Amino acid sequence: MKVQDVSIDKIKPYKNNPRDNEAGIDAVANSIKQFKWQQPIVVDKDNVIIVGHTRYLAAKKLGLKEIPVKVATGLTPEQVKAYRLADNKTGELTSWDDELLSGELNDILDIDMSDFGFSIDNLPEIEIQGENNEVAEDDFDEEPPTNPNSKLGQIYKLGRHYLMCGDSTDPKQVKKLMRGGYSRFSIY
Repeated sequence: MKVQDVSIDKIKPYKNNPRDNEAGIDAVANSIKQFKWQQPIVVDKDNVIIVGHTRYLAAKKLGLKEIPVKVATGLTPEQVKAYRLADNKTGELTSWDDELLSGELNDILDIDMSDFGFSIDNLPEIEIQGENNEVAEDDFDEEPPTNPNSKLGQIYKLGRHYLMCGDSTDPKQVKKLMRGGYSRFSIY
């Protein structure tokens, strides 16, 4: 596969692109900043975008002068149209395994995944037991589990609150829990 850097001014968006890319531009721009270019834009022989409209718009937002491009060859005009649609549609057909996703997000401490569209809402919900959200004495096991499921750095959602297994004096862990935000608290 031949990938070449091309002036962004030579690349042309497809005028009939049916995909609204606006909501993804910031996340893709953040991805390009964090991870650099790992996937080129695919264009036809006339430099019209087949695949990569959001990457193109993100690159423009970032003020990039050149972007990596792969020129698609050997496709009929009908195949180009079909590829343009199929590339976007196939991503919609997949879904997340919430438990695995939560584990992956919990393992990432130094990168703010909200920059890429993830939120703390992607974390597992802990069911609060008991009447009026009170935990009854008999809701607890008598002995702690031999192999606990939580590990350092994991965050759990408890209703509208969050619980983190970790050290509240460790700035990295606090930053992860707060996702760049600040807490509001009152002293009585």
